[in-house]
Amino acid sequence: MLVVTALGGNALLRRGQALTAENQRENVAVAARSLAPVAMEHQLVVGHGNGPQVGLLALQGASYGKVETYPFDVLGAETEGMIGYMIEQELGNLLPFERPLATLLTMVEVDPADPAFGNPTKFIGPIYTRDDADRIAAEKGWTFKADGDAFRRVVPSPMPKRIFELRPIRWLLEQNTVVIAAGGGGIPTMYEPGEAPDGRRRLVGVECVIDKDLATELLARELGADLLAILTDVDAIYVDWGTPSQKAIRRASPQALAALSFPAGSMGPKVEAACRFAIATGKRACIGSLKDLTGMIAGTAGTTVTTEADGIAFADSASQGASS
Repeated sequence: MLVVTALGGNALLRRGQALTAENQRENVAVAARSLAPVAMEHQLVVGHGNGPQVGLLALQGASYGKVETYPFDVLGAETEGMIGYMIEQELGNLLPFERPLATLLTMVEVDPADPAFGNPTKFIGPIYTRDDADRIAAEKGWTFKADGDAFRRVVPSPMPKRIFELRPIRWLLEQNTVVIAAGGGGIPTMYEPGEAPDGRRRLVGVECVIDKDLATELLARELGADLLAILTDVDAIYVDWGTPSQKAIRRASPQALAALSFPAGSMGPKVEAACRFAIATGKRACIGSLKDLTGMIAGTAGTTVTTEADGIAFADSASQGASS
């Protein structure tokens, strides 16, 4: 079975932790202990987040005034390599030496006409005062929006349209390689309008970020994956999250989930990605905690999203949050 996972950024750097290489490596080692048993039984592709890592590189770049901060496509490529290196090493410490691993820089095409470019919404980087945000916006042309009582930079988050490295990913899977790909939603690219003098279209990087769950869903669909597993720091999809009446969903149809509302900045894209995959392929997607990955694959943990479900089935109250 081909399993494609979307490893949440919180699995690589927990909330409140310092952005040190040591902390990230420790968290990757924990993630590897959940991924390794899956890799032993199935073909495995690992996607992952990179939000904190990109934010750190942008801040480091901004602190060195002699060189303009690198654009997001370049920062995304840097983090794909860095995080992929750590995953390869820690998974390699658990898997047989003969099992190959490979990290692939993954370019993802976005549409220049995507409406997201006219309404940047994705918060990145630190918070600023209104005066500092206005000053930086004038200096660098960045866009800021209110985030609570502070201001943060926002960038567009367009939909992923095409993954360019599908063929080499398939070649690697044919050799039973564990592939790390589409990290951070992939490196955002687009074709410039019109044609170059030689008649060829020119692919360029884009100053935006792509949601990693939606990009991993596209990757899973294009690869013909049997299961999409979206891994986060909660053990299931919940209704009424954070209230005394919260309930974990064990199994649901995409149509039933579409009738509910989930936060746009957290569970919303995960639910959207799972529903897209289930509808497009007729196969299962699941959302849950990294440490429950084996149970999610078996259908006994997390939330399973499938067109075979009839509405929504909630978890037993005794089991809700038991794994969190």
